Amino acid sequence: MNTRAYSLTDKFCIQIDVALRTLFGKPETTARENPAKYIKERELTQEQNRHSQGYMRVNHCGEVCAQALYQGQALTARNPSTQQQMQQAALEENDHLAWCESRLIELNSHTSYLNPLWYMGSLLIGITAGIAGDKWSLGFLAETERQVTAHLESHLHALPEDDKKSLSIVEQMASDEKQHAEAAIDAGAAELPDIIKKLMRITAKTMTVTAYYI
Repeated sequence: MNTRAYSLTDKFCIQIDVALRTLFGKPETTARENPAKYIKERELTQEQNRHSQGYMRVNHCGEVCAQALYQGQALTARNPSTQQQMQQAALEENDHLAWCESRLIELNSHTSYLNPLWYMGSLLIGITAGIAGDKWSLGFLAETERQVTAHLESHLHALPEDDKKSLSIVEQMASDEKQHAEAAIDAGAAELPDIIKKLMRITAKTMTVTAYYI
């Protein structure tokens, strides 16, 4: 087990490395198998393919935001166990990131060109949540995962029925996000004020609309 105490400079360099890997490279994952690996590709119409591209680009962008949120919260967490929980959640989110990117490649599409912008914004939000205190940081995590779960479950109805590969990925992602929310609540998450929840939904809606097309 690594017990080294990192300086602020060390943490900054590590965060830069994480950001670059998330946005442009291959981030560290848990090495779980892609849920769509053994599912046979079905032929999609041009319209179905376009919809699948858009939804999977949104999901990939959402995972970029989640990665930044968790990294920001881990940087400012006071309790080592909270910090570890954030880092573990971030690692599992990287599985989703890799799965979505792989599916976008199969659909002959690209990730959102606005990912760097969303990453930076989410990182700042995560840092702010962490500074507010661990119970609020966990509360933010729990609410984020609740909203993401609802978002993913809506995609299970919106994606083309013939796109079994994308559906299998989204289904596993939704299951993971629900577990993250439950773990945060069990760890002592505070309930966020309604105004914060509303602002989170507005921000998520803006990201969803832009990432679908760009």
